[in-house]
Amino acid sequence: MSNAMWDALAATPLPEVRRRAAVMDELAGVAPVTVPGAHRLAWNDRGGQSAVWYFTEDGRALLLTFDHESDLNLYAEEDYELQESFYKGVPESLVALVRDRPENYESLNLTDSGTGRTIHYAGGVFWYDGTHWHVSEGLTEYCGSEDGEDVDLFTDSGFGYCLNPCRFGQDFTPETVVAVRDEDGLYEDEEQKEAALLTLREVFARHD
Repeated sequence: MSNAMWDALAATPLPEVRRRAAVMDELAGVAPVTVPGAHRLAWNDRGGQSAVWYFTEDGRALLLTFDHESDLNLYAEEDYELQESFYKGVPESLVALVRDRPENYESLNLTDSGTGRTIHYAGGVFWYDGTHWHVSEGLTEYCGSEDGEDVDLFTDSGFGYCLNPCRFGQDFTPETVVAVRDEDGLYEDEEQKEAALLTLREVFARHD
């Protein structure tokens, strides 16, 4: 299993991961949320893709990613059992952050028709144990099974796309963010570009 973004995330100290997640959370206009034992930050592209981070008080983390157009969109399938299996291998104390919790824009709930229990949907489930990042055992098993043989773990989970704005393994500054957005044609002229840069500098300063 090899992916440049995964390697870059793994090489980034957790405080820097959290800083970048916080900046992207603010730029996406998502309100940070404190849940029992953790702090939730999120990003979405307003088109159905999202990344949700839970940073715990004891230095661990849970990351959920989602691409609504991929084969790992289990919400569309309403398959609670399969979604639950994607959390296999993740410590229960981390899964508890997304089980039987109110849903939100980035994470709707799948419901077990038999018990009424709920779990947040996610195409990708990743977690940090305080030292290393892991792909959930259940997601790895599914992608290696006959049902998941055509699934690319890092692409279809939304991992690559959703973490791309965080620029892990690359410079992450107001200037680099503006440069990327300028390449995408976001700004009409230099005046608009300069105004965006000033705004971004204020955002970054709040998370230094």
